[in-house]
Amino acid sequence: MATTSHLSFSFVHPRISSPRHHHHHLTQLFSIQAQSRLSLKTTTRTEAMGSDLLGDFGARDPFPAEVESGFADKVLGNVDTEHKILIPNFSALSLAQQDCSSVSPLQNPMSIDDAQKLLKKVIGWRLLEEEDGLKLQCLWKLRDFKCGVELVNRIYRVTEPTGHFPNLHLEQPNQVRAVLWTSSIGGLSMNDFIVAAKIDEIKTSDLVPRKRIWA
Repeated sequence: MATTSHLSFSFVHPRISSPRHHHHHLTQLFSIQAQSRLSLKTTTRTEAMGSDLLGDFGARDPFPAEVESGFADKVLGNVDTEHKILIPNFSALSLAQQDCSSVSPLQNPMSIDDAQKLLKKVIGWRLLEEEDGLKLQCLWKLRDFKCGVELVNRIYRVTEPTGHFPNLHLEQPNQVRAVLWTSSIGGLSMNDFIVAAKIDEIKTSDLVPRKRIWA
């Protein structure tokens, strides 16, 4: 760092003949000294910054109160910080990713309010209020009877691992109807919506009627 000299100017005027002239020269002396100090301060600050006149944007040292609080121990990346990989819980998974569970015959069936909330999570299904309980139903209009048979087979392959099967109806000429409910409790359970969501993921684009394109 370059050394900056502090220059002080003193004026000796042997012919000062009055206090007024003496006051004028003292004022001039103090003004020059003040300007010299300002110049020194500005030069020192500029040299401390280096060539970057915008200053130093680096990190600051922590305040004593921050050190006492132990804030650094809670920062991600600290060697003593405990890092956990959390496995999504049951509610965080989509319905199609969940597994069916056993249902006790003593369990109450799902209320219609809860069923209507879950109905928003499945596509193409509607609620049926029948004498033997609340049910889920879905209809598919397919290209022909053969496509209906193929869809029934695809539904079976998807639902077989769950152990919870829908009632499937292959209806002439080209319709498949699936009905889901948990008969042991006389209504709907979470298993019905899980299976409905899994069925929703079945590919059907090659089975439905082709859209007619008009020229």
